[in-house]
Amino acid sequence: MSKVMEVTDQTFEKEVLEADFPTEVDFWAPWCGPCLRVSPIYDKLSGEYEGKFKFCKINVDENPQMATKYQIMSIPMQMFFVDGRKVDEILGAVPERVIRSKVEDILKRLPTDEKRGLK
Repeated sequence: MSKVMEVTDQTFEKEVLEADFPTEVDFWAPWCGPCLRVSPIYDKLSGEYEGKFKFCKINVDENPQMATKYQIMSIPMQMFFVDGRKVDEILGAVPERVIRSKVEDILKRLPTDEKRGLK
């Protein structure tokens, strides 16, 4: 079951910028073929990284404020946030290994407690 959270212009700040975990946001649209191809990857990873990494998506057609704020000119665009700031991004439909590598890299850069949970 997917744990990818749909966010909107109204919920972006609370769900992404104020998130307790590193967060990926998939800027997408339903008419975008490449967006639909990568969506199952995020569904899969959201289950695997539950409790460590948060996965969200935002429809750029229905949420123009965030698309404008983050200067989304092409989709799919994945942006990664930690503690309210953008730390990385991936443009386009890329293989799972590329996305997984990005998630792992972000997690490795964060301080953790002895149980590998984020501080």
